Amino acid sequence: MDFSGKIIAILQPKGGLSKAGNEWKSQEYVIENHDQYPKKMCFEVFGVEKIEQFAIQMGEELTISFDIDARQWQDRWFNSMRAWKVERINAGAPVATGSPVPPPPPTAMPDFISGDAKDDLPF
Repeated sequence: MDFSGKIIAILQPKGGLSKAGNEWKSQEYVIENHDQYPKKMCFEVFGVEKIEQFAIQMGEELTISFDIDARQWQDRWFNSMRAWKVERINAGAPVATGSPVPPPPPTAMPDFISGDAKDDLPF
């Protein structure tokens, strides 16, 4: 599944040791889309390599590809959205080259109406 929007929060990283004694790290982010009624989604990036590879920054416009999974713990179920691909929106947009565009010509001065006819200058 995909979700596009702007990164609005970067949560504290989590880490620890697995049962096998291997160290792990995950990072959660909150992204908000640009629909008429904006939706937010908290997603996770798992693994130091992926966190460094994606290098997600606050305010970036991204498209996140993710998988949804649910886990049970003490008779309760919890959903997780784990990102497996991150694309920057407009990252591949061509950069404008060539001569710069000249500024627009100045506009004409506005005509004065009769209410502006009073002259406060002493000369």
